[in-house]
Amino acid sequence: MMYDTIIANGTVVNADELKKADVAIRGEKIVQVGKGLAKKALAEQRAGGPNGTRIIDADGCYVIPGGIDVHVHLELPFCGTVSADDYDSGTKAAARGGVTTVIDFAIPYGDDSLHDALEKWKKKAAGKACVDYTFHIAVTKWDRHKHEMQEMVDAGFPTFKQFMIYAREGWQADDAAIFGALEKCRELDAMLLIHAESSRVLDELIERHHNEDEMKRLGARLHAITRPNFIEAEAIQRAVTWAEAAGGRLYVVHMSTAEGTDIIRRAHKRGLDNVFAETCAQYLVLDDSLFAKPDGHLYACCPQIKKKADQKRLWQGLSDGDVCAVSTDTCTFTREQKAMWNGDWTKIPMGLPGLETLLPIVYTHGVRKDRLDMREFVNLVSTNPARIMGLYPTKGVIAKGADADIAIIHPKRKFRVDCEQLETNCDWSPYQGWDLAGFARTTLSRGKVIVDDYTFCGQNGWGRLLTRKSAGNP
Repeated sequence: MMYDTIIANGTVVNADELKKADVAIRGEKIVQVGKGLAKKALAEQRAGGPNGTRIIDADGCYVIPGGIDVHVHLELPFCGTVSADDYDSGTKAAARGGVTTVIDFAIPYGDDSLHDALEKWKKKAAGKACVDYTFHIAVTKWDRHKHEMQEMVDAGFPTFKQFMIYAREGWQADDAAIFGALEKCRELDAMLLIHAESSRVLDELIERHHNEDEMKRLGARLHAITRPNFIEAEAIQRAVTWAEAAGGRLYVVHMSTAEGTDIIRRAHKRGLDNVFAETCAQYLVLDDSLFAKPDGHLYACCPQIKKKADQKRLWQGLSDGDVCAVSTDTCTFTREQKAMWNGDWTKIPMGLPGLETLLPIVYTHGVRKDRLDMREFVNLVSTNPARIMGLYPTKGVIAKGADADIAIIHPKRKFRVDCEQLETNCDWSPYQGWDLAGFARTTLSRGKVIVDDYTFCGQNGWGRLLTRKSAGNP
């Protein structure tokens, strides 16, 4: 049987199985997984059979389904500037890190309809994306946008986003809008993603501390002081309450606190299978002591990084299954852009780069430190995201019929993070100087090799826009 590519001699890891096997690819699909496929193909060629099968030797390496980062912001207008990574640099970075699918957010601005927002984000990606992509749709004007959600679901975009904060940007949703959106998602077989922070108390704390004396003394530390853990926890509890009452599927994005993890666990114990929560790589390995450093303002993100106790609880939540995925919330700003704060922490462009380091962070600090096994790792960075976002089994698994989205990683080889060597447009990294394993030696996107020997070799425009039928059905 003729194959285009065979990945040979590796250890194939899925969420439910780890085994020595070869992976055979024809066109864009995986057509067979089993032992001895490469040897058989080579024997057929020597016997005069068809030639041309490319053999990729993965001896001593893990062969995993490509990572899926379900939470990225590329070329996002925000905080008075535009995030530095677009669909060129951002998806090249994804590929280098073994991520083969990204999900961005189409956000309406001004009087945009949901359709307008989607078309604008499609244009950002068209001709640039090097890996596959799709979109969540932000619902920012409930009274208008609620009538447009059916159109988005029909078009293949069944995940919606609301923000409990960002009134200044015109994005904020109140409790009635959130409750209504959850009801609408139940009706449409869709899912609501929620940015959970309690705006009224948050705004009060910001106002109390927004004075020249404290800003001069405390600088970027005020970013953490004004966002204590209860700001997130109270909002998560409220969102879970509305999900339970409305019956709609809820996905809490970028959860950063131990208290939030406890709330999700209690919801699951009550039998709420319509409630999901992700965390991000930065919340697992960074803590708020960084804000006291001279360049502490660089680390401002929203919600902000918390404490080591929160890291520990989040890792436990991942292991227990209460936290279902790890993403990045990538929103890249350069040193020059971050310098816009000029000593006022409320003006820092909030966000961190991270697409290229997602898998390495979770692998190095999860698998290599015995917090996760390899199957759990694959589940958290690929299979669960695919299932929950309506991409499975086309994505998120190495199996016959799935897209040939594959990352090959060496279990021990480490690289020292250097922003100048990364694909991102950012001139700094939160992990600068860290030694990380888990970078992709080889990345395949729908059967095409886009990273070879740790070097990007793909092409702009290869990435395909994905549509989905439903979400929240793991």
